[in-house]
Amino acid sequence: MSGFGPGDPFLADCPARLAVELIADKWTVVVLHGVSRGPVRHGELVELIGGISRKVLTQTLRRLEAHGLVRRHAYAEVPPRVEYELTPLGTTLIEPIRALTEWAREYGDAVLDALDAAAGPAARND
Repeated sequence: MSGFGPGDPFLADCPARLAVELIADKWTVVVLHGVSRGPVRHGELVELIGGISRKVLTQTLRRLEAHGLVRRHAYAEVPPRVEYELTPLGTTLIEPIRALTEWAREYGDAVLDALDAAAGPAARND
């Protein structure tokens, strides 16, 4: 018996695999965290999230919207105003993201130490 079955993360159609692929993107978790603060505008997110370009933020927000995690609300105003907020589905990811963040805070130095050790003495002499 192989132990593989429906819902196994090694299978291409596993929902867990889809979730991991979605949040494994460089900016997804950071953008979700930024949007979790409540309705927020694009420019506010650019200021909040260091290093993200407007283009990449737009692409990330569109992908999150397509997956049902973020809602975009365009107001009929002049000048135009658009705000983003988490959907109820998006809100369900905030606690797992917090748990991952806590793990990183607790073990991040150990991961960096392991990377440094794996690089070997030649890399440390640079």
